[in-house]
Amino acid sequence: MAAEEVLQTVDHYKTEIERLTKELTETTHEKIQAAEYGLVVLEEKLTLKQQYDELEAEYDSLKQELEQLKEIAHYLFICFIYSFTNLY
Repeated sequence: MAAEEVLQTVDHYKTEIERLTKELTETTHEKIQAAEYGLVVLEEKLTLKQQYDELEAEYDSLKQELEQLKEIAHYLFICFIYSFTNLY
């Protein structure tokens, strides 16, 4: 009977080793997938950051251009008023 118990114990350990090996393989696969997903997210974040920086630079440029146009419009308005008042 002792030999039969040893065989059952060995079979139990074999089954446990197979289960743990399968679990380790699945867990490793899941970690690899998570890492790959993390890299995709990081790449997208970098792309969005670059787009944001470009848009911010364009915004600053357009804001400066608008201020210059406002100054020109103000100057032209003053010139118009001055020339209009000198007509009469």
